[in-house]
Amino acid sequence: MALLDGSDHLVRHFRQMLLWPLQLMSLENQGDERSHWQLLEAADVGQRWRRVEDEFTADPREFQERHYKEFVSFLPYVQRFLYGESRGARPRVDDGAPGESALRVYRRHDVAALRVILREGDEPLTLKVAHIDLYFFDDVDVALLNTEVMADELPLSTALDFMYRFGRAYPTTWDEFGNGVHNAWSAEWLDAEGRVLVTSDSGNRAKYLEFACQYRAAGTAAHWAYLVQPMVLDAAQEEGLLRYRQIAYHRMPLMAFLALDDPRRIADADWVRLGLIASVHPDEPMPHNDPDITAFFARYSFDRYWSGRSDGPNTRFLCSGRVLSVIGDAQSSYFLDTERGLLGQFRHQYFMLFLIAHFHQAALLVFSDRLVDAIHDLDVHDRNSLRRFRARVHASFDSFLRFTHRYWFNVLSEHPHMQALHRACVRHLGNAELYAELKEELRDMSQYLDSDAQRRQSTSVHRLTVVTTFSLIGTVATGVLGMNLIDETTAPVMVRLFYFAATVVATAVLTLYLVKKSRRLSDLMDKLSDEKLPPSRRLPMKSIGMRRDE
Repeated sequence: MALLDGSDHLVRHFRQMLLWPLQLMSLENQGDERSHWQLLEAADVGQRWRRVEDEFTADPREFQERHYKEFVSFLPYVQRFLYGESRGARPRVDDGAPGESALRVYRRHDVAALRVILREGDEPLTLKVAHIDLYFFDDVDVALLNTEVMADELPLSTALDFMYRFGRAYPTTWDEFGNGVHNAWSAEWLDAEGRVLVTSDSGNRAKYLEFACQYRAAGTAAHWAYLVQPMVLDAAQEEGLLRYRQIAYHRMPLMAFLALDDPRRIADADWVRLGLIASVHPDEPMPHNDPDITAFFARYSFDRYWSGRSDGPNTRFLCSGRVLSVIGDAQSSYFLDTERGLLGQFRHQYFMLFLIAHFHQAALLVFSDRLVDAIHDLDVHDRNSLRRFRARVHASFDSFLRFTHRYWFNVLSEHPHMQALHRACVRHLGNAELYAELKEELRDMSQYLDSDAQRRQSTSVHRLTVVTTFSLIGTVATGVLGMNLIDETTAPVMVRLFYFAATVVATAVLTLYLVKKSRRLSDLMDKLSDEKLPPSRRLPMKSIGMRRDE
């Protein structure tokens, strides 16, 4: 379809939500029984993070319609994950107390605005910070930082450039002047009074090069490291109770909401950039031979609420896994309604859908990282290493089992549009393939451990059989004699105890010696029982201490 150039479009209202998945370092080896969020509370001296209570307050009058719409959008098992167990008047059958939500949310209130300069020489752009939240999950070493910013009256080109440049955990390369190529030239977090809390350091090329060379890990940009304090990067030398690793691509997954006067006038190239903003540079020509470009609308566009007519509705959803964009008509009151309209759904229902999909991916990546560490530390010739490997694999298998039955959902909602968006997000992220691959790896490791245990057990039984066989000689001999070789029945008690102790020691020494030589004795028995060998070769040429290869 022929569309006009949308470069002169004005975005009446713009919102962007960034999700930064982080791997929290396990607390099992630290001997600390506290959870990650309890450590956050203990380490947060300035009380920047405060627990966000859920919407289900004691007073029903405070429970708003948007809360109810968000709740009923999900299926019951997803509701239990997000909001906790039901609290009925009748006691539960198992007499257990209703469980809390598996989700713990903390919010900081000291950051009020973002001032960003996208390119050197540009005018500063100030956006309001709606909220900054940190999500924790029971029994999974994953945290997700959610940052929501908003602005009004932005040119579409500026909004596209902001979506592309902002939200990178660290710069990937620099130009000849030392400036980051793909990230914003400068970013500053401001407090409510307009004071600068921290400034980005993407131009400090020496810092990132030195950190990567020294620690074999990418450093975190200063303005993002500030947001997650008191958490500290695990590779850094900073002291901190709560430590994290970066586990995903440096480009943070994002959700974008854009309200324009006439979305039908947006050019095809701008539609592609809105949907693939994480991988399509705003300054570069469109790669028309790319399959993602040629089949963009069929693959990434959801037009259930797009009519293409002046009377609407004209709301288009774009989902490419790492990006979920919603573009609609700014003249529509329903589109901009934060309570009952699409903006409210975008910030709640669709955000939760996006959050769950990326939480699944982050958790699977954490499980995979643990297995890689376990394999890397395995030394098959070291029994202590084998023991640690067995314990780590069993612990990972148990955690993965709990994750599967508690968090892994194939269907979140019966709403057709939410179903379609969830399937698309999961498909583009490759969560199903990653889950199947991880499950197969765990099964292989479990089978290896089981076969190794069976082999060890079989070897022990075989050796004991050999010992028992050679012990039969003495047993039968004493049984046939049927008499005491040493008659000390009338001897004093101490003499009889001495003979008893000497017999026990001699028998124990002989048994232990037979166990020690059981492998060679087994080889000897195999040679004696091999009917294919001539008698001359069956007879032992040496004593029990002969070499195994003889």
